[in-house]
Amino acid sequence: MMQRRTFTRWSVALAAAGALAGTAAAQDFPSRAMRLVVPFPAGGGTDVMARALGEGLSRHLGQPVLVDNKAGAGTVIGNDAVAKAPADGHTLLLSTSAVLIVPSLYPRLPYAPAALAPVMLLGVAPNVAVVRADSPLRSGRDLLEQARARPGRISYASAGNGTTTHLAAELLKTTAGVSMVHVPYRGASPAVTDLMAGQVDVMFGTLPSVAPFFKTGKLRALGVTSGARSPLLPEVPTFAEAGVPGYAADVLYGVYTTTGVPDAALERLVAAVRTASQTEAFRRRAEAEGLVLTLQGPAEARRLQRAEEAKWAQVIKASGITAD
Repeated sequence: MMQRRTFTRWSVALAAAGALAGTAAAQDFPSRAMRLVVPFPAGGGTDVMARALGEGLSRHLGQPVLVDNKAGAGTVIGNDAVAKAPADGHTLLLSTSAVLIVPSLYPRLPYAPAALAPVMLLGVAPNVAVVRADSPLRSGRDLLEQARARPGRISYASAGNGTTTHLAAELLKTTAGVSMVHVPYRGASPAVTDLMAGQVDVMFGTLPSVAPFFKTGKLRALGVTSGARSPLLPEVPTFAEAGVPGYAADVLYGVYTTTGVPDAALERLVAAVRTASQTEAFRRRAEAEGLVLTLQGPAEARRLQRAEEAKWAQVIKASGITAD
């Protein structure tokens, strides 16, 4: 009996010591400047959003947060830098659904996808199907009807093979049972140029890449690829409303870190990202990207991440998509 009581006291003491150590670790984190990796070029929407987030994180955590643009290979270079960083929480990644797509696009990655752990799902944004102003296509329903009536005759542009704009269109094709021809470009700008010149019939683009042309009247939106209408385009229906029930191709924006970060540091990161995401500067940048903030923590972000990875893996396999 005496031994059991002694053991119990030691167990309680050790548990208390562990809790105090965790609290101390959280208070000590971060102990130096942090790095926020963006796997896209400087000046783009994700980069600008990262800089606004970094400012908020720095104020909350009391350490500089340096934005590090590591573009290339469909985000693989930036992902790799974070996956192989020390698991101490000082290195973060801000990315889109691209981070969930590349494991199915590239047969051999330089990092293990499981080496990236979600900190927070910031929110979701749509891609948009657009046509030039004089196009006879007036709606998403028109597009689908024409694609069914003229299989393989409707051409659509995207920002490149394996991009979210490409995959959103391919998911629409398989879900609606229609045939359209993909014309990949190296980025949104040349795709818009050829769309307005009549070289392609439709373009699937990110909201920031096409929104300026709505104001000038040069392009018209047919439908958004998200599961719900965009607050920035409330008059534009979803493709589910256009007759494709269950279709949703939201672009997920999330913050990740290296797997294995201590729980206390991760909890502090989650709180800091949540606070930084609610600053006016960040919200303005998020709105410009068409982002609807959801601010879901690691557990829910991980669940959604797995579902998205499985969905895009199926689309990539069914469509025979490669990164080239």
